[in-house]
Amino acid sequence: MNLSQLRPPKGQTHKRKRVGRGMGSGLGKTSGRGEKGQRSRSGYSQRLGFEGGQMPLQRRIPKRGFHNLFKKRYAVVNLDTLARVEGAEAITPDLLLERGVIRRLDDGLRVLGNGALARPLVVRAHHFSASARQKIEAAGGKAEVIE
Repeated sequence: MNLSQLRPPKGQTHKRKRVGRGMGSGLGKTSGRGEKGQRSRSGYSQRLGFEGGQMPLQRRIPKRGFHNLFKKRYAVVNLDTLARVEGAEAITPDLLLERGVIRRLDDGLRVLGNGALARPLVVRAHHFSASARQKIEAAGGKAEVIE
């Protein structure tokens, strides 16, 4: 068998639509666009969310409060979780992602002070709460801020 003899399985491929090539093609005259109307014209393109003149869903639903588009979303980890991470002297966001402690690192890692540390750890994160920083340093570790 040669590469030139390979063919896709029957029914996998379809013939190309040849639009506007006469009545015998099945897509002649109006080229599959139907009769009159906005969508039958050349140059037609529909705006995202357009519902044919009906009030779009985005404008129908109620809106409340202020939504900050620039809000930072941090992956949050408590000290008791960091204490359970084995075999690491320095804890970084990449290590936590690799070990499955956090699912995603949105805008950074924030360490909170729930729990206690028994061993000294070097923790690198984007933000520390005051109590977390205090407990890490009290255990003999370092809290390093990533810029």
